Amino acid sequence: MKLVLITGATKGIGRSTAFDFANAGWDLILLARDLKLLETIKSELSTTKSKVYLIKCDLSDSKTIDDCLSEVITEIGCPSVVINNAGFAYNGDLVGMPLINWETIMQVNLTSVFQICSFLVPYMRQKGGLIINVSSHAANNSFPQWGAYCVSKAALASFTRCLREEERKNSIRACTITLGSVNTPLWESEFINSDFNKDAMLSSSQVSKTILYIAEQPRSQIIEDLVLMPSAGAF
Repeated sequence: MKLVLITGATKGIGRSTAFDFANAGWDLILLARDLKLLETIKSELSTTKSKVYLIKCDLSDSKTIDDCLSEVITEIGCPSVVINNAGFAYNGDLVGMPLINWETIMQVNLTSVFQICSFLVPYMRQKGGLIINVSSHAANNSFPQWGAYCVSKAALASFTRCLREEERKNSIRACTITLGSVNTPLWESEFINSDFNKDAMLSSSQVSKTILYIAEQPRSQIIEDLVLMPSAGAF
């Protein structure tokens, strides 16, 4: 069954991933907090043969996630691939940053992934499946003003490795795709102050095509960790 769940599906990497998977013949479960944008994407995907299901869910609210996922299982069924793409960033000093910003980064970038996997993996064990977690080279590096983001992505990479080893026996594969800077709407956020050269960044399309490549590997093998960087270098 080629059914994929994509979080953060309305913008940037998530949106591009939705279109690439649809064009490759996958059915889609698109999860995001903005229902209007989800409906716009569904309309645009009507030219494909894919079935598109929409789930309105704010991953920064830990109390609503299980209910959103219960709706997925009840009405649609269990996805064979889960792409944890949604992310949040805050640009500022590590010490002294508002606690609410720290908690939001950890909730969206890490804890929501734990919640999604905790809910879906028991269902996925019946037929096996693949989980792709979108990380950043910030997981392996230290950038001033990006401390909380670095911590969240490092923890996500570790979570993926641990999940992979625990679930091998259940035919669950888990992969981290580690990205250099990508030109997405994240840079336009009110929480980010940056003057990086966006023209030198990866495009969302480059990333989404790589995610599709990972997802379409034979079930008998896995790309455990894939690093995709802009050829201009790391920043």
